[in-house]
Amino acid sequence: MRKREREITDTAEIRSILDNCKILHLGLSDDGQPYVVPLNYGYLLEGSTLTFYLHGALEGYKYDVIRKNPRISFAMECDTIPFEGKTACQYGMSYRSLMGKGNAEILTDPAEKQLGLSILMKTQTKKNFEFNEKLVSIINVIKITVENYSAKKRPLPGSPAIGS
Repeated sequence: MRKREREITDTAEIRSILDNCKILHLGLSDDGQPYVVPLNYGYLLEGSTLTFYLHGALEGYKYDVIRKNPRISFAMECDTIPFEGKTACQYGMSYRSLMGKGNAEILTDPAEKQLGLSILMKTQTKKNFEFNEKLVSIINVIKITVENYSAKKRPLPGSPAIGS
């Protein structure tokens, strides 16, 4: 990270970013060609270990790419607020963000899929849902094991922090 003063290391603030963002931009590589897809997500943050769960239809391009190359990257942002300045170079955007790299796995075990969907729905709605084996048989669930990640923020000019 180039600007260390923007780095976020506090676990509570990282959890706040994960709770406030709603879309994860999943980066994949298909024979060297980048492919990015926005998805809803669920997450588990245990200590500094981060795991994401994503879902979708049974078939699709992202699954084909993951089967060929499970290495992924991701990015997400929240609390975006544009600001103005006296000159063009002083315009900007305040935000909090999280990005990282890891491995994707398309889950096949119904119990793991049920768990992943429950985590996803809890993240997205703050409500508890249960899923049966019939329901999880008609969708794919992707588990992202994150290897490394970093978080940062850019507060509004003159403001010490955003989103706290």
